[in-house]
Amino acid sequence: RVIVRVRVREAVVSTQSTGINELFQEKFSDVVLQHQIQVRPYNAEKTANMRTLNPTDIDQLITISGMVIRSSNIIPEMTEAFFLCYVCQKTHTVEIDRGRIAEPAVCPNCETRHSMSIVHNRCVFTDKQMVKLQEAPDDMPAGETPHTVILYAHDDLVDTVNPGDRVTVTGIYRATPVRLNPRQRSVKSVYRTHIDVIHFRKDDEHRLREIDGDDESGEKSAQFTPERVAELQQLSQSAAVYERLANAIAPSIYENMDIKKGVLMQLFGGSRKDFSNTGRGRFRQDINILLCGDPGTSKSQMLQYVYNLVPRGQYTSGKGSSATGLTAYITRDPETKQVVLQTGALVLSDNGVCCIDEFDKMDDSTRAVLHEVMEQQTLSIAKAGIICVLNARASVLAAANPCDSRWNAKLTIVENIQLPHTLLSRFDLIFLMLDPQDESFDRRLATHLVSLYYRNAARSKVESIDSDVLRDYIAYARTFINPRLSDEAGQKLIQTYVQMRKVGMGRGTVTAYPRQLESLIRLSEAHARMRLSNVVEELDVEEATRLHKEALKQAATDPKTGQIDMEILMTGLSASSRAKRVELAKFLLQTLRNGNKSFKMSELYDACKEGYKDGFTQMQYEMVLRDLQEENKIVQTSNRTIRLKDA
Repeated sequence: RVIVRVRVREAVVSTQSTGINELFQEKFSDVVLQHQIQVRPYNAEKTANMRTLNPTDIDQLITISGMVIRSSNIIPEMTEAFFLCYVCQKTHTVEIDRGRIAEPAVCPNCETRHSMSIVHNRCVFTDKQMVKLQEAPDDMPAGETPHTVILYAHDDLVDTVNPGDRVTVTGIYRATPVRLNPRQRSVKSVYRTHIDVIHFRKDDEHRLREIDGDDESGEKSAQFTPERVAELQQLSQSAAVYERLANAIAPSIYENMDIKKGVLMQLFGGSRKDFSNTGRGRFRQDINILLCGDPGTSKSQMLQYVYNLVPRGQYTSGKGSSATGLTAYITRDPETKQVVLQTGALVLSDNGVCCIDEFDKMDDSTRAVLHEVMEQQTLSIAKAGIICVLNARASVLAAANPCDSRWNAKLTIVENIQLPHTLLSRFDLIFLMLDPQDESFDRRLATHLVSLYYRNAARSKVESIDSDVLRDYIAYARTFINPRLSDEAGQKLIQTYVQMRKVGMGRGTVTAYPRQLESLIRLSEAHARMRLSNVVEELDVEEATRLHKEALKQAATDPKTGQIDMEILMTGLSASSRAKRVELAKFLLQTLRNGNKSFKMSELYDACKEGYKDGFTQMQYEMVLRDLQEENKIVQTSNRTIRLKDA
């Protein structure tokens, strides 16, 4: 571990590399190295932020942090040029110095002037990659847009970071001239700057540890010390581990325990299932959650907590997002002038959580892109000649407000938040966060909020799990635990699904679909992973069923009958609303037959309003008219007159 506290020039780093190689040859003279030993210092004195970089930092070792937003393809860079004299066929090699080739003007053998020509196929090239780093939100001044800086990674540092990673970069700050014309030697007075990377380090101090699933188990286990693993195993054996972990999620938010448990299940996630080789495809493992309810019920705080916890999390708002910002957009590379694909929030949060606030205020075109992402977890792009399928294996945590600012208990969830039912059906859990009009609840909530300002820190630490332990516990479970269903759990899931279907058969409603069964499987696997168990048992299925039913009670309850009706989420209409539409259609046709078979639209509305005993809204009336027109039972003329088809 090299700790540098002085301003280090580039020459010092190269001298260190030369010295360590000479020392190795002295100690082990019989060993031949395939590659030279390279010194990669890190933990240097950190530059405040990339805005403070100035000419005094050029050719100095610096350290900055930020988020990777783009990485280019691998670029071959010449390190040694090979020249051939066309007179005497003598060859000569020249090393590249800072991107400049010192072309020999005279052949060293026959001394002929300007006879040397470069042979590209015999030159030596190394890998090079351009990485664009964006300023971290913590370093950004208020009201400013984020700055970006270009990094160049070489050799083994290529492809070590991906877009979406938060990294601390140690490298040498460079300034390179820009030619006015590629055919001329004259350059601009303003130089272009970049950083030659020496070391990448992924930031995980305040977030979950991100460990690649393709790493070897030895590299995985190196992330956790044996003492830490023993502490996590001991925590998993405690009786109330589920409650303690749920209390550690957003401790500043009062109560809402079922919602916190649902978010906890989302952080653990289901097991990875890929049956592509057997022809059954790949099944979704991530859990999607929608929070909706009254304003001021801590929905945004919950989203902010999850965003700050996960390593590949993205936070976006409904009005501030567009379809291209969520998916991908086409831009022109300033270096190569080629058309490239810039990824959006959903792709950057791959293997993480995408938090979307103000979900109800999104445009329809923006919401349309979520249909594929939330079920297939892929993103199909066909723009500007670029046709590809991107991975978007992200969990979606969304928050929405009702259209009338307050939740109306007399309306269904589709009518309250005005979201398409095709999108609502893709959420595994839909929770309502309502503001109850209760004095005792208000007193408890006020006591909790006031206590946040004066409670002793030591006392609050004893009450809940430390946030560092929570991060390590979730990361350890996601890395090493991959639970599978036991026979007993499988039978329990089948019985639960059949029982859920039976509930609605007697009254002609649908209370469960196959998507609900898949949600139960994912929640059961997440609960088993929370216990650090590789086997899903019956108790996991029971808790998943309880949590799922609690969400259904809130989101899929028909306000007219007070019973669960999954058709609200699947079709946007409850069984009672559908029956009422049929009755209203029959009454409307009967009114037309009893009258003169043609009515003005407003006259027909008034006639139905007077004669129909149960009452209806203008929207229901217009929907019934549209249905009857599609069935060719009525005709609407140009002067807004309604008449029967056979009239």
